[in-house]
Amino acid sequence: MLRYQIRGENIEVTEAIRDHVEKKVNKLERYFIETPEANVHVNLKVNPDKKSKVEITIPLPQLVLRAEEVNNDMYAAIDLIVDKLERQIRKHKTKVNRKFREKGDLQQLFATGVNGAAAETTEDDDELTIVRTKRFDLKPMDSEEAVLQMNMLGHNFFVFTDAETNGTNIVYKRKDGKYGLIETS
Repeated sequence: MLRYQIRGENIEVTEAIRDHVEKKVNKLERYFIETPEANVHVNLKVNPDKKSKVEITIPLPQLVLRAEEVNNDMYAAIDLIVDKLERQIRKHKTKVNRKFREKGDLQQLFATGVNGAAAETTEDDDELTIVRTKRFDLKPMDSEEAVLQMNMLGHNFFVFTDAETNGTNIVYKRKDGKYGLIETS
């Protein structure tokens, strides 16, 4: 059973918007043998430039579905984001079915077809192929030095050991040009 947590920023979440979100996201249930127990976290936001941003996160036992979409129309953004989530499910299903065909464990999460038809496979599986592996020692530093190192290398993320906590952290460049920090526990 899907439980919805819909939050609005700079927008009132009307019953019509809530119904549209639930109706669209409930269509994802057809990809599963049983409707999973999950909380659907939906964040609706209207930016000062009048663009609507929709973020949906659905944590499931074997995967986390997450997508975001920006559009001039809130309803169009909801439709587009559900399309993205469907593609994620199909891609993951193809991968799981290929990998665990003999084991029979995770593939039971997904239905074998939609309305009796065979589920389509995507050709995006090549995107998941690891083509290069690097190994390196993590140098103890603070997050500011890590950002400098990242920029110097021309990368959009950088992994480092925090000098104070000795934990492995990651700094990354956000789409808005600012920086983010991921702290591991």
